[in-house]
Amino acid sequence: MSESRFRPVKAYKNENFIASPDARPLRILAEYVEPQTRFHELRVRDTIVFFGSARFCSREKAEAELAAARASGGDVGRAEMRLRTSRYYEETRQLAFRLTQWSKSLTDSERRFVVCSGGGPGIMEAANRGASEAKGENIGLNISLPFEQSDNPYITRRLAFEFHYFFMRKFWFSYLAKAMVVMPGGFGTLDEFMEVVTLVQTLKIKKHLPIVLFGTDYWDKILHCGPMVEYGTISPEDLNLFYRTDSVDEAFRYLVHELETHVLRKPGNSSYMSDAP
Repeated sequence: MSESRFRPVKAYKNENFIASPDARPLRILAEYVEPQTRFHELRVRDTIVFFGSARFCSREKAEAELAAARASGGDVGRAEMRLRTSRYYEETRQLAFRLTQWSKSLTDSERRFVVCSGGGPGIMEAANRGASEAKGENIGLNISLPFEQSDNPYITRRLAFEFHYFFMRKFWFSYLAKAMVVMPGGFGTLDEFMEVVTLVQTLKIKKHLPIVLFGTDYWDKILHCGPMVEYGTISPEDLNLFYRTDSVDEAFRYLVHELETHVLRKPGNSSYMSDAP
């Protein structure tokens, strides 16, 4: 009997099927199971998540851009603004560095409070860079976009992820998070911040989740919540769901205090992912 020239393809190896609308549940499930497997294998217990603009750059790069603009008659005003906002990149880098040093000092067999970002440039890069400079593991949860967002070079390679679905990426931001730092940013940052605050407010996230809103000058202009209290659309105590500051020292002290008080000293807080939402 001659061997058949036709060999059927297994369903999970059929790329046309896997990319089809019918297989969407499988793709969604894969973006849950595969990260979970990696986090478990690498003993990543929980995270500190950094959000913020992808458009900010380091002070070194901003200074070079300003010098080039002045020399060539370019847009000096824009370059000067880039230099002013580079402080947020540098402050993110400092805070991520200090938090990583602190987390590495903990006596635990698991990786605790690992710095996690969206994996791209700007504030995301600064967070991963600070953690990397402290010689710590760090996570990048990247997202595929029509305008390519490449992952930054500071992410721990084994903890670099690429998501298709925004909602699965957001799930992993919040699932392991024990704290969040929200730096100045655009629509994406606002979306991430508002979704998390809503989940905390409505107790869909039941764990204690300290949120630092960093950059008072910026956020006071963008996010003025007083009228919501005045009109009764939020309660006055809802303003306590996040902590505003302009200081790396204050943010560091606040986060360490909250994590030590509500996580490290919490009775029964010993199993992997035990108090995830």
